[in-house]
This record gives sequence, structure tokens and C-alpha cells, in this order.
Amino acid sequence: MTLEIRSVRPEEMEDLKAIPKIVFLPPADEPESPMRPEWTLCAFEDGKLATSYAAWPFNMRFNGESVAAAGVTMVGTRPIYRGHGNLRKITKAHFELLREKREQAIALLYASQASIYHRFGYAIVSSFNEYNIEPRYIQFHTEHSASGSFREVGDDELELLSDLYRRFCAERTGYLHRSKIAWKMYLTPPTTPRSLLGKIVYEEAGEPLGYMIYTMEPHTTGNPTEPWQKLVIRDFVWLTALAYREIWNVLAAMNLVRNIVWRAPLDDPLPHLLLEPRMLHSTSYDGLLARIVDIERTIPQRGYDGEGTLIFEIQDELCPWNQGRWKVDATGGKAAIEHCAEDPQLVIPISTMAMLLFNQISATEAARMGRLDVRKPEALSLWDEVMRTKYRPFCPDEF
Repeated sequence: MTLEIRSVRPEEMEDLKAIPKIVFLPPADEPESPMRPEWTLCAFEDGKLATSYAAWPFNMRFNGESVAAAGVTMVGTRPIYRGHGNLRKITKAHFELLREKREQAIALLYASQASIYHRFGYAIVSSFNEYNIEPRYIQFHTEHSASGSFREVGDDELELLSDLYRRFCAERTGYLHRSKIAWKMYLTPPTTPRSLLGKIVYEEAGEPLGYMIYTMEPHTTGNPTEPWQKLVIRDFVWLTALAYREIWNVLAAMNLVRNIVWRAPLDDPLPHLLLEPRMLHSTSYDGLLARIVDIERTIPQRGYDGEGTLIFEIQDELCPWNQGRWKVDATGGKAAIEHCAEDPQLVIPISTMAMLLFNQISATEAARMGRLDVRKPEALSLWDEVMRTKYRPFCPDEF
């Protein structure tokens, strides 16, 4: 057997798209992927396409800064070629290519099974809560007054939505810069019968302060005498606490809706505002996975709110250029990194380092979990301060 790892050629694109269909069994009406051949890296066994792999070139918010990232997607292997180690070989080749090109220092993905990617140094760097609440339980335990108003968003107002989104996620971590293709995912009406797309914006004195994009569809289960609609929130942005509450009040008045479903960030305010938060029926899920491909380039690209000097040792077998001892000086919102010979405060596997950089967990929490080796315990509080982010990590976009 001869193995070749390369990008697909234009005439091989249909063969590439066939593999994810075999692996994931997507719905028949799923939109066609606009993937380009040059964004792929696949394994060919004896000239046959065996394992598919591709990566979108993204820009991601990283605690107030923008960082280039590779959004790994379309990963799958035809059944007769599984167990050959193709994915590990592709992943290693991809990481080496990313380092060589010096374009993206972080790889991102959503995993069908996280265990597949933990082997390659990925870590879960964001989580989310899925709400499933009836409108009648959207009641706040404190009164408020609002002077704003709502209107429906027109099909020609993408710039309004895009501007609000940019302002909303500017200081956050994990949010992606959206292209027109990405916006299409939110603004394309559902194709299922008797379903519709809704877009509303909240304004005060003519100034837009928040929006919600949602779909409505018939509820297919339960008592037919109960409200018969299901509302799924596709996208939700707010610039003020009042805008947030007012948008939820709109949903509270939808008497024909049986339940509202939304994937919310972990620091979403709703559980702390509702009169009866348990009626959210909140369920936690893992979200984005990330892999630090080049630690020397990643560290300076993030924003920092704390200041101090961090000295650590990285463990990384797949990307040996990350291994060794490093010193980071964080000051004035920026950070500089260099190799050093000093004794480390912490010894950190590369997967744990991703969790610290995204602030999915703190260094103190990682130490309690046994996810890193503490050489100087007094440094943990400094690490917690330097690595904290303004908001909990979250990525609402799927890719």
C-alpha cells in the first residue's frame, strides 16, 4: 500500500464531499459546502481517496484581539480504510504546514467524539448550556422599565446585524469573524413545511442595541391541546442588560409557543434573572475544541487583562517545536514570549495550555484536577490573574 497526503485536485472535490456524507449521514437539504481544494489535506491509499480533511481560514476573537485560526472540518475515513492511522498522519502534516506558513497558530474544531482529538493535543476550550423553557416561565424577579421599541429586520439589513455582532463579540473569546457565507447560515429560512425565519432588533432613540434571529416550526410531540409551536434561537446579541431583558420579554408574550430552545454561553445572565431559573431545564454540553499549534506565536496574539511574568515548561510530543521552557511577560494588555532556562513555575501539557489560554479553566483548577504539574504553588494565583478573560469562552458558529 502506498500512502500520499496532499490537497485534493478540483476534479476530486465530489469524491471529497462524499466521505462526510458516509460518515455523518447529513440531512438531504444540508447546504452545499463552499470548500476550496487548497484548503484540504487528505490521505490517498494506492491512489484512492481514503481520509478527508479540510480547514477553513478563520479569524477568532481572543479576549479583545483577533487571531487567525484554522477551522478543521470534513474529517472522515471511508469504512474500509479505518484503523490505518491516516488521521494522525494528516494532522501532524497539517500542523507542520501551519507552522511553516506562519498564517494560523491555532486549530479549532467541533468534534463528533472529543476522544478522537484529545489524542492529538486538542482540548475542550468552551462549553455551553442548552435551554428549553416555556414562555410562561420567562418572569424576572426584579422590575425594570424600558423606553425602547422593536421592529422586524429587513432582508437588506445585513450590515446592521453585522455591526451589532462585531460590537458584541469584540471583547469576547471564541467568537468568529463572520463572512457573508457564515451569515447565510443564520439568515436562510428553514426548508421544513410550515416553518419560518424571524429577525427582530431592539432600539432606543433609533439606536440598535440588540437583535435576535430565530426559527418557528410546529411542535411534533405532546398534547395537541397545548401550544403547538417550537421556537429555536439561532443568534442572539445584546449590547446592554436592558436590551437583553426586553428581547426575552418579546418571547414571553408568544402564547402559541410551547418551548424555546437556545444554546447559551456559560456566563449567560438569564439563570440569574429569572424568578424560577430551574424551568430553563438547562443541559451542559462541550463546545469548541482547540489545539495550540505554535505556542510562540499564539501567546502574543491574545489580549491580557492581568500583568506578570509566567515561567513554564510545555509538553508536546506531536509538535516538538512547542516543547521546552518559556517565559512570558504580560503587561499593558500585551504579552511577549521567549525561551528560557529558568526553573518553571508549572509544567503543562499542550492540551491544558489551550484550556488556560481560553480561560475554560484556571491554573488553580487545572492543578486541582491534575492537568498540570505545579513546581511553585505560590505562582498559581498569578497565573489565574494573567490568564483570565473578560467573558467565558463561547463560539455560537458551527463549521
